[in-house]
Amino acid sequence: MTSPHRPGAAPPPGCPAHAATPYQQAPAQPDAQTPVKLYGPDFAADPHRFYAELRQYGALAPVEIAPEVTAMLVTDYRAALDLLHDDATWSKDSREWMTTVPADTPVMPMLMWRPNVFWTDGPAHVRYRDVIVDSFRLVEPHELRARVHHAADTLIQRFGAHGEVDLIADYARLIPLLMFNNLFGMPDSYSDRLIEAIAGMLDGTSPEEAAAANEAYTNYIMELVGSKKAERGLDLTSWFMDHPNALNDEELIHNIILTMGAGNEPLANLIGNALSRMLSDDRYYNTLSGGALTAHDAINEVLWNDPPLTNYSAHFPVRDVFFHGTWVRKGQLVMVSYAAANSQFDTGTPGSGGGSHLAWAAGPHACPVKRHALLIATTAIERLTAWLSDIELAVDARELQWRNGAFHRALAALPARFTPITPDQAGATPWHNRDSSPTSSTRSEAISTERQPASAR
Repeated sequence: MTSPHRPGAAPPPGCPAHAATPYQQAPAQPDAQTPVKLYGPDFAADPHRFYAELRQYGALAPVEIAPEVTAMLVTDYRAALDLLHDDATWSKDSREWMTTVPADTPVMPMLMWRPNVFWTDGPAHVRYRDVIVDSFRLVEPHELRARVHHAADTLIQRFGAHGEVDLIADYARLIPLLMFNNLFGMPDSYSDRLIEAIAGMLDGTSPEEAAAANEAYTNYIMELVGSKKAERGLDLTSWFMDHPNALNDEELIHNIILTMGAGNEPLANLIGNALSRMLSDDRYYNTLSGGALTAHDAINEVLWNDPPLTNYSAHFPVRDVFFHGTWVRKGQLVMVSYAAANSQFDTGTPGSGGGSHLAWAAGPHACPVKRHALLIATTAIERLTAWLSDIELAVDARELQWRNGAFHRALAALPARFTPITPDQAGATPWHNRDSSPTSSTRSEAISTERQPASAR
């Protein structure tokens, strides 16, 4: 167990670092007794100032991600890649670590072990990952785009006549939930239940509210699984169930929960952060009416500079290891800062020194469905700006507030205004546009009922 007062993990007795050569000596670190807090309003307002401070420690730095919970954070691009690709040294199994921190810590839901693709290693991880990758492969891009159009139009219908909207609460946060409700096979009438449950878990102000939201989410998942056991459909739940890797009920539920959770919050933040950039950066001013910079450009800049999941990829060394100048003890929590690694080169031009960004992680645990996530985010932004071509921020960009937390980069709100649109106005509108929702024939053409996951062919 790593003491909360010694997050930097000194070398174990008798190790070579006690008689260090120039190649073994860890770099001088500023006050390694005091971890840097990655939560609170100061960090939320300007995380890159904190990352600059953390780089003074070397490739790894001691951080506190919640009261009484410390970790080592990888801020160096090369070190991050080395860790993410080395599954012989680094494990994803957090069960031993969980016994060393308060059970009621608010970060436990993000770090507790579950039998899913994120927290397993080796054959178990491959088995779960194949289910997810093979099932998502059955969702054709044009089918997915049509579903996004339907979800976007549904939301725009709710606020289009008002002339103002919070693009986080009323759009970015809801698009992924509508999408996952649909992709996993539940009718639109269930989407509000999923939205309310997730919102309660994210924004609950008391343990009672959080517990109630968690129960509502659990009930939603159980009804989803129960309905698909009774009758299969052309949806991810059915494909998860029928995959030849044969998940048992516990594995099925946990991998559905993981896929929804891992897809929801980061995707919502990606859409929100990209919209914020487009509406506050003069280079995008003409984008809404066909300018040079596009939604894809905004998304790419966000993935480099403000990745929606900023610090994660929790790993635990299987033995004491001297890693990029720092000793890390067996079982100690080590996370990767995608944001710090991406901005290490600080050239002002994304990708001009650091290769690919790390917003999707890398190695065996890289995001398995990034193509789908990018298509959803890009289409959602394009759909919004197509219908509301004069949308603009309703406040000065400097007034925007960022949510507290060590893991994400997320706006609390994104108020915007636009010329109202109504169902009875001339021309196409979201209320009656002919491609607002996929037809049953489109779905039949996109996904054949006889089609099987790749691993079954």
